[in-house]
Amino acid sequence: MTEGRWSDGHAYESFVGRWSRRIAPQFVDWIAAASGSDWVDIGCGTGALTSAILERGNPGSVVGVDPSADFIAAARASIADSRARFAVAAADELPLDDGVADAVVAGLVLNFVPDLTSALAEMRRIARSGGALGGYVWDYADGMQPIRRYFDAAISIDPGAREADEGPRFPICRPDALRAAFEAAGLRDVVVRPIDAPAVFASFDDFWTPFLSGVGVAPRYNVGLDEPTRAAIRERLRESLPADADGSIPLSVRAWAVRGLT
Repeated sequence: MTEGRWSDGHAYESFVGRWSRRIAPQFVDWIAAASGSDWVDIGCGTGALTSAILERGNPGSVVGVDPSADFIAAARASIADSRARFAVAAADELPLDDGVADAVVAGLVLNFVPDLTSALAEMRRIARSGGALGGYVWDYADGMQPIRRYFDAAISIDPGAREADEGPRFPICRPDALRAAFEAAGLRDVVVRPIDAPAVFASFDDFWTPFLSGVGVAPRYNVGLDEPTRAAIRERLRESLPADADGSIPLSVRAWAVRGLT
């Protein structure tokens, strides 16, 4: 991953990891790999998708790889299952032999790899004939509401925020682009679908604090601002976000998921 700072597992969890854990089970069910299948989780981060595979996919094995040693350490610490192992590696240089996996998946990573074509070629290389390749990315342009709400507020205060806005910056996070990338990689029967989940914040502080971590694109932009600009964005959000009587903030998240066969 090259965008933002990706090193603090706890901060990542509070920012988007907790919402990925809502998406991942639905994605695993949709991939529908046979019981006992061997999985590889590319860009496994702190283990949201790996955990879902272990809990719902009844795998024979799962290998989680991520370029961040900190994230791999967090995944190892939270997942105690003999079927899982982890390695520090980049998506375009996987430490695995050819044809070792029935399902090769990537959760919230395809838009961050420096060379998507090479990464998809690597994913296909390690997949068995007839295996499934899949992934999901946030719908930054619209449906990933916490980040969308943040950038809408930021742009209203600082037009320069458009340069950081992940919607236009990550065109792969759109259904047509995902389908085209998987088809260009030589996969067949490519399908794209949305996956939605609720994202309820306990309070405004629960919403705002992750944007102060510097972990991720939006938080990195936020901590780089001068204090008056950051405070103005915070107050714009406080005024514009929906709030229930108990102070909770009801939002939702959407990911675009893609699946193809080798």
